[in-house]
Amino acid sequence: MTPDLMGEGARRLEHAKSGHSGNTESGGRAAGFSRVAAAAGEVDVTHGRILYLEDVSVSFDGFKAINNLSLDIAPGELRCIIGPNGAGKTTMMDIITGKTRPDAGTVFFGSTIDLLRYKEPEIAQLGIGRKFQKPTVFEQLTVFENLELALKTNKGVKASMFFKLDSAQSDRLAELLHTIHLTDSVNRLAGNLSHGQKQWLEIGMLLMQDPKLLLLDEPVAGMTDEETARTAELFLTLKGKHSLMVVEHDMSFIRTISEIVTVLCDGAVLAQGTLDQVQADERVIEVYLGR
Repeated sequence: MTPDLMGEGARRLEHAKSGHSGNTESGGRAAGFSRVAAAAGEVDVTHGRILYLEDVSVSFDGFKAINNLSLDIAPGELRCIIGPNGAGKTTMMDIITGKTRPDAGTVFFGSTIDLLRYKEPEIAQLGIGRKFQKPTVFEQLTVFENLELALKTNKGVKASMFFKLDSAQSDRLAELLHTIHLTDSVNRLAGNLSHGQKQWLEIGMLLMQDPKLLLLDEPVAGMTDEETARTAELFLTLKGKHSLMVVEHDMSFIRTISEIVTVLCDGAVLAQGTLDQVQADERVIEVYLGR
């Protein structure tokens, strides 16, 4: 790795630590040239990237769903992904989380963890959480019980029977309830929550796992305007503490939360920049936004 690339990586890391997300470069090539060993259980972000995909391709029955896709995300960044239906957004997240194996390319979590070597459950344990569009919660349990179940603990039968929250876990759960706007609903059955509240609860369940990267698929679809605004507040609170990849179609929501927007089309990056920049791009107008 050349000194200028090392310096750029270090600059981006410090920028992320300060709570801001800088412009990123597609490809993650800088991180690809040199990988430094990290402490056990840690994600090495020395080079300023927590996730990068390089030249990734996958085909289904001859259709190229992902076509030489290169993309990278900085630690603490909140990246929005937009694009027309069939652009490859869901397939990209399937590849990152191990649900789909690419035909070619590189996918790294930090500088040392090759995600293509791991299965779905292992990737979740590494610190990548994914939320699908439809909320999945235990509707017959309370909000508190859903979050307690999601806590990272020994799930063996004996351990579960005698498990009791310690003071630190109780404090963390109380803090998280405030973060996801459900403090007043802690004892309500999850099945009685509104659609937006169920979305927040599922995000909270992911956060209980201490993820370093969150993949969120159309999180505000079906929400009221008030729920959408509160979700934007939630995501801005999480930015900097976690890295987020948000796939969404709601442009008002994206404008509220985004600094960098990536536009996918035909399985590759079509454009990238601020929302104003990509909305002014003639290629994006032609294939996605319309005139």
